[in-house]
Amino acid sequence: MHASVKTIVLTGNPLDFAVLEKIGSGVYVPTVAEQSFARVEAAHAVIADRIAIGLPVYGANTGVGSMKDRLWTVDDVTEFNAALVKAHHFGTGELFSQAIVRKAIAIRVNTALGGHTGCSVDLVQAFLGLLERGVVPAVHRHGSIGCADIGLMGQVASVLTGSGEAFFRGELLPAAEALLRAGLKPFVMQPRDALAALSVNATAFAAAADVLREAASAVRVSMATGLMSSLSLGASADPWRVAAALATRGEALVGSWLYGQSNVVDWPLPTAIHDPLSLRMTAQVFGAVVDTLLVAAERLVDATYMSDDNPVVLGGQVHASGASLPLTTTLYIETAQIAFSHVARNMLNRCILLSNGVRRNLPINLVAPGEVASGLGPLMKLVVELYMRVQSMAVPLSAQSIVVAGGLEEEATFLPLIVERMETQVRDLRQMAAIEALLSAQAIDLLGDKPQGVTQIAYDCVRALSPIYLKDRPLSKEIEALHEVFASEDLLFALVAAAPMPEFDDFFALGK
Repeated sequence: MHASVKTIVLTGNPLDFAVLEKIGSGVYVPTVAEQSFARVEAAHAVIADRIAIGLPVYGANTGVGSMKDRLWTVDDVTEFNAALVKAHHFGTGELFSQAIVRKAIAIRVNTALGGHTGCSVDLVQAFLGLLERGVVPAVHRHGSIGCADIGLMGQVASVLTGSGEAFFRGELLPAAEALLRAGLKPFVMQPRDALAALSVNATAFAAAADVLREAASAVRVSMATGLMSSLSLGASADPWRVAAALATRGEALVGSWLYGQSNVVDWPLPTAIHDPLSLRMTAQVFGAVVDTLLVAAERLVDATYMSDDNPVVLGGQVHASGASLPLTTTLYIETAQIAFSHVARNMLNRCILLSNGVRRNLPINLVAPGEVASGLGPLMKLVVELYMRVQSMAVPLSAQSIVVAGGLEEEATFLPLIVERMETQVRDLRQMAAIEALLSAQAIDLLGDKPQGVTQIAYDCVRALSPIYLKDRPLSKEIEALHEVFASEDLLFALVAAAPMPEFDDFFALGK
């Protein structure tokens, strides 16, 4: 390793979002201190001793799944472990990003350092070698029911052995060629190594970490556009002050943030004593999604160091384990998805209020005075569709049961699929936020309001791409351009710098 390369030392302790982002970037390379291998070696010795006296160890000298009762002879074990990796390379669909794959490898290494996996030190070093030399396995997204990512991790493990495909210096290559160019040799799987490389949820956890951070980013931007539309609509800031003082964690965080930012602007007098729910309960709606995202992310961080292997080594013995089912993490992520559906409805309601002409004497469809135009009212059809897209992704999947192998797999979380659905929610919420900002900017111009702070930042982003709407014009390209800006890290960094929410921002490493 070159002296200039930045390193992060893995110890088997939790990996937070800041560390995962550094590893995912490829700029930081994980390493393991020599003393941290002691637990790995001790667990491996327990497995090796059991195999040496002919006792069965699931997936090491026995078959897996419906072949679990097949005990392989000493002469067959090496061939079986090599074949086990090949048998589980069956992923299809689009590829995960290279950042997610790097995170997945780091998570697998980190969980092994706890000393419960039973794999060899050589396997851990082989994984580290991929990251050190810049070899990133090409991993197709489909192939896991969310009870150990065997079809996903199988694509990673195959690259170790010289099969499959991998990226090296930006080029997608056959794995054997990628290893050769990187100066690495194919790894020979030993008993327990093959299943340890396959039967974990590291890919799903890495993808979940990625989407949860993106979701947190989308929420922060949506809070800014929500504040912007509340300004335009003349909403009362009083409920936010109440939430800051009397509500639960997420509601108090959001209420404090909203109320604080309302004091930055020359806030208009409320136009109603008792605002519609979409305005009065903004802190409660955003607070719920903030709280559920934090809880889901906290459970995910726990997963980055706890063994989810089967079997595990515990107290010098080999035990069967059900930890390959990441149900707690999955359920909290699904809860956040439901919270997103409430955020989408809240955003939809504010967009309707902006265009229906009942607040602050705003013109219907935000048509400028004296202009002959249909205005921005037709955009409501797109906003409603986006809202329904977010809603359709909020139906929980984890309670489904399916038949696999020789019988009924009574529990499967479908975590990779749930992550994919949350990605869709995040994308559509970001587009809703961009449209809310567009409508709010039009209202601000019509009313002569003076945005400041985060409302000024969001307003300027809109007006840099979309002029005030006077005559009817095609909006498709403008909306796509605004969507890109409102999903950008540049805007996120500006909002976080101008109006931080430290407990949330720091946890998700936002604005860094």
